[in-house]
Amino acid sequence: MAEVLLFHHALGLTEAIGAFADGLRRSGHTVHVPDLYEGRTFEDLEAGAAYAQEVGFDVLTERGEKAAEGLPEKLVYAGFSLGVLPAQKLAQTRTGALGALLFSACVPVSTFGAAWPVSVPVQVHAMDADAYFVGDGDLDAARELVAGAGDRELFLYPGSSHLFAERGTTSYDAAAAGPCVERVLGFLGGLTV
Repeated sequence: MAEVLLFHHALGLTEAIGAFADGLRRSGHTVHVPDLYEGRTFEDLEAGAAYAQEVGFDVLTERGEKAAEGLPEKLVYAGFSLGVLPAQKLAQTRTGALGALLFSACVPVSTFGAAWPVSVPVQVHAMDADAYFVGDGDLDAARELVAGAGDRELFLYPGSSHLFAERGTTSYDAAAAGPCVERVLGFLGGLTV
């Protein structure tokens, strides 16, 4: 079974993030879910994003890196939206990364280095009409990341919800979340730990 470091989105460490982590745990995986917001949560993405800007994206990414300290090198890094920043940075730069799971966001590989590590498989999951993912350039970054690599996959689901995979949120989409979770579990189960 895999060990996962899962980072939350701009709403903070919500019950929905906890429920997603619990689902992975029920499948036998070890999941760590640090609180990058130090106890703050938000009801809407705009308020959460404003708080993230106030704190600073670099500071939040550093908090994610600190959360990895003391954990084994062989981790899968996962992040939802804002949480993709520390997840992607750690997957690209921390020795021993087993894989990456990026939900509803992806930044250009050049943000954290010259290239994506050849030995690190990745899945990117998003909705094909998500205004944040498509309009902010994340779709282009994801397509570039997976281009030409058999162990890097981009899954686009029909719809416009940003946080579609989290049961209990207003943007939850069961029709997309079901296949997304199945693919994530298949990815984790296929890793050599």
